[in-house]
Amino acid sequence: MSDEVKRQVQANFSKNKEAYVTSSTHKNQGDLDLINEWLQPDQKWTVLDIATGGGHVAKALSPLVGSVFATDLTKDMLQNTATHLRTLPNIHFVVADAEALPFLDESFDAVTCRIAPHHFPSPETFITEVERVLKPGGFFLMIDNVAPQDENLDHFYNTFEKMRDKSHVRALKVSEWKQLLCGAGLSIEQELTRKKTLPFPDWVKRTTDNDQERLNVECYFQNADEKAFSYFSIKKEKDRIQSFSIDEWMVKSMKEA
Repeated sequence: MSDEVKRQVQANFSKNKEAYVTSSTHKNQGDLDLINEWLQPDQKWTVLDIATGGGHVAKALSPLVGSVFATDLTKDMLQNTATHLRTLPNIHFVVADAEALPFLDESFDAVTCRIAPHHFPSPETFITEVERVLKPGGFFLMIDNVAPQDENLDHFYNTFEKMRDKSHVRALKVSEWKQLLCGAGLSIEQELTRKKTLPFPDWVKRTTDNDQERLNVECYFQNADEKAFSYFSIKKEKDRIQSFSIDEWMVKSMKEA
């Protein structure tokens, strides 16, 4: 099952490699500035950016650290990103599985992963690998979409994400992430939960294959109950879905020295 999911991830991101470079959601500068503010990177640092996608985090960190290793499971995606970032010589691109990182223990001063873990079949293995490659006292900064604590809202959210993107596995709840981090010996230093508003037309088009798939997702939104409509701030204009909001969690944790 895990291998099948990863093949779907590769197919999806190969097909949409340019969309992730240009996506307004993924290149959000406020997000990137906050990463630098929280990490306070040092010019001597070696940083790992897991599932780099369009390379936005790697690009933001590049001038502030010694070197960045930008990894992704999808070679086509990484090749495209490397072309876009070819003027930044301290970024090294490596095809790598987030759940089986090809690096020695205690190699990195910081590890980042942004808007990607909901694609990973085994979040527990991912967190174990992050802890392994971090130096003692090193930082792990993660940003990802998270599911609401309410079971019905969790189901609604993960269902429409899977409808729209076959490579979506599951967005975890914040409580589930905290359990994994603490279980791996990564102590939480800083956290922030916030609402992220997404433009529906751009969001749904990025990963669907045809108009029928897009329509199916929109119908699912249209049929949401009052609780879901309110929680996800679903906005309509002329009976078409225009935008909605989801929960995003940003966390900085530290490996015990």
